[in-house]
Amino acid sequence: MSSAPAPTESWPWPPAIRASAAWHVAAIGAGVLVPGALPWAVGAIVLNHALITGAGLTPRSSLLGPNVTRLPEAAAARREVAITIDDGPEPEVTPRVLDLLDAHGQRATFFCIAERVLAQPALAREIVARGHSIQNHTARHRHNFSFLGPRGFAAEIARAQDILSDVTGQRPTCFRAPAGLRNPFLEPVLHRLGLSLVSWTRRGFDTREGDAAKVMARLSRNLQARDILLLHDGNAARTAAGQPVLLEVLPLLLERLRADGLRSVTLPEGMKP
Repeated sequence: MSSAPAPTESWPWPPAIRASAAWHVAAIGAGVLVPGALPWAVGAIVLNHALITGAGLTPRSSLLGPNVTRLPEAAAARREVAITIDDGPEPEVTPRVLDLLDAHGQRATFFCIAERVLAQPALAREIVARGHSIQNHTARHRHNFSFLGPRGFAAEIARAQDILSDVTGQRPTCFRAPAGLRNPFLEPVLHRLGLSLVSWTRRGFDTREGDAAKVMARLSRNLQARDILLLHDGNAARTAAGQPVLLEVLPLLLERLRADGLRSVTLPEGMKP
């Protein structure tokens, strides 16, 4: 099955990647042509690779290509934010999350792992039926995802596209990398598949922090329209009472949105101009 038609336009290489290529050419040229310059040339190339690696390890960086970290300006006038929930669907958590969202009249985007969707197809369809959005969070959530090359990225992401489309009837338009980590080969693959990379404005670190108050403090600090907020229904840390911390944080967050006159919408809705 074809995952997506290739766009007719060529992929625009980000300025940082073009600069990196020029840096390599200049360093190699200097190392070959300038006596005694080889150690400096090698050092320059090593530094360049360190900078590119650092960009890939910084989830909100746009050095490696377009990266949505906030909703567009138009969302400010609409008083919109986007709650995004990763790593599900989780059968013991996600249904309760849906009930909380319904009770507050808010919508969210679920960045789902495709193999978990295959295991819970009815739950995935329920997410969509209740007015929320499912987007691409890879097929398997591989821990070595950021070390993949073009073929590895294409296979992992396209497989997820096909699974999510087949199960939900809706083709994702957004992609989030596991832990937000990536390398320069990712953006060309996303471009060919018609996907936008989406990270976040703020996150609560709720996969390792079980204190709901601390998670909420991170999410709500300087909270404002256009923010993209990151939480987890899968792999959520546990509270002292043994509950997924999301289930304690989400009611607090939803009440804060109400008090501030903010509305959580799905990413496709919030990204409208």
